[in-house]
Amino acid sequence: MSSDKMAKAEKQSKKIKRKHDVSDETVKSLKKAEVIDTSEKPKKQKTANPKKDEEENDVEEPIDQVEEEQEDGEKEQEEGQDNQLEDLPSASALSLPQTGDSLPTKFTELNLSERTLEAIKEMGFETMTEIQQRAIPPLMAGRDVLGAAKTGSGKTLAFLIPAIELLHSLKFKPRNGTGVLILSPTRELALQIWGVARQLLDKHSQTHGIVMGGANRRAEAEKLEKGVNLLVATPGRLLDHLQNTKGFVFKNLRQLVIDEADRILEIGFEDEMKQIMKILGNGERQTSLFSATQTTKVEDLARISLKPGPLYINVVPRMENATVDRLEQGYVVCEPDKRFLLLFSFLKRNLKKKIIVFLSSCNSVNYYSELLNYIDLPVLSIHGKQKQQKRTSTFFEFVNSERGILICTDVAARGLDIPEIDYVVQYDPPDDPRDYIHRVGRTARGAKAKGRSLMFLQPSEMGFLTHLKEAKVPVVEFEFPQKKIINVQSQLEKLISQNYYLNKSAKEGYRSYINAYASHSLRSVFDVNKLDLVKIAKSFGFSTPPRVDITLGASMSRDKKVQGRRTYGSQPKQANRFKRKRDE
Repeated sequence: MSSDKMAKAEKQSKKIKRKHDVSDETVKSLKKAEVIDTSEKPKKQKTANPKKDEEENDVEEPIDQVEEEQEDGEKEQEEGQDNQLEDLPSASALSLPQTGDSLPTKFTELNLSERTLEAIKEMGFETMTEIQQRAIPPLMAGRDVLGAAKTGSGKTLAFLIPAIELLHSLKFKPRNGTGVLILSPTRELALQIWGVARQLLDKHSQTHGIVMGGANRRAEAEKLEKGVNLLVATPGRLLDHLQNTKGFVFKNLRQLVIDEADRILEIGFEDEMKQIMKILGNGERQTSLFSATQTTKVEDLARISLKPGPLYINVVPRMENATVDRLEQGYVVCEPDKRFLLLFSFLKRNLKKKIIVFLSSCNSVNYYSELLNYIDLPVLSIHGKQKQQKRTSTFFEFVNSERGILICTDVAARGLDIPEIDYVVQYDPPDDPRDYIHRVGRTARGAKAKGRSLMFLQPSEMGFLTHLKEAKVPVVEFEFPQKKIINVQSQLEKLISQNYYLNKSAKEGYRSYINAYASHSLRSVFDVNKLDLVKIAKSFGFSTPPRVDITLGASMSRDKKVQGRRTYGSQPKQANRFKRKRDE
């Protein structure tokens, strides 16, 4: 992190400490702990295994309820113009390049406007990725496209450049309404797409905006009524505006982009998408649909949204492995009670790196981020129970940092573009190999980028390696010598026993961890009944398991549910153990 952000984190850490009635001696012993030497030693070649859903009472807020980030200074409508629409030329009236026998390699080889080329140059791009080479020419030629590409392949520019060139060629003005509509599954991804669109449109006169659940709907409606030529949206909020915002002009829609279509359907937007397609109709609209995987539901969506005979572009057909070759992937086998010690040692050793740590639940993210910040190991956190404004500001703070640690749930695992990630650490294993691939996709993004991935596995979870091998995910075992791991267990337990707020947060994290484990899709590998609760409790800073009530199956979806309420833990309930001071 930059020096000012580090100072900010330290200030926040001190502020938290003033709130807690705990001696600094325990904290100092944690801070002064010897740093581990993480010279990982590759061992034998193996593979890895799955993870868990976000759990009961720890469920991330619906991804479609997203929030806005409206742009200031939208271009105003010309004087004397009313809300009546002028007829626009059809897309066929455009002079767009056709695909040739050889693929262009540089953006300057495309028939792009000077304004777009200037924006691309300022963004630092010169050479195209494969998906850009293969998708941009046919999209500019007016073809419907069904694209399959991995995250980090450059597909955002692949669909944005033709869309912006279309608006420019048709001379779209605010009074013409929305000419390009881009649908995204999550608010974070929508914000990223909109951010790239803003940069590309910087030299153009066309207007742009974003609508997403959780945002100020009235402000969105007012902006739509003024005219948004390029609109980025999440499905739930878009359908709301289509049905209820009278001044929203979309009859001139010329291009529809559906990004991460498989993810849109996975998180439950199938009905919304059908309604959106029905309202938009077909008309002269050009449509492109991008998806990392091709499922039956994606094919059904393609049938109702694309014209017959779309161009199919697949840039991942002959890959030997499911992940990029520039990604060094490893796992470490670790007893449950040593998990936090290893994570703490690893992070202490890599403070100058940019690292993402994935956990299985929102409450676990809360606990570990509070703990690490309290002992002056600055981290940021993102999870689905946070308000969107908090998530957005944290996300961009991490994006703009040269170094730092982000602890998060899978809300950040798909599609987000965070530059120069050194390590992706999967502290809690993913639910299945596909989720593993999405997580490690945060690093080694782009043509030349490199990165590393480290996954924590308990001895009982080694079966996950077989599932990864079947999914063509190559991982090797890393060894971390025990003598290099900082042993702060006694100080940690003392801190958690003395600090009311951290103790409470640790209990919630512990409970949520077990719930998430119980909801795992691969129960043959991740069996909650086989967990060593004493060792698990130690990883949360408890000397013995705390008493927590857990409704197994409450977080499981559909056929995963197992009814029954169980109490985990051996500590007697101690209602008055901690006494809050008046100033806390």
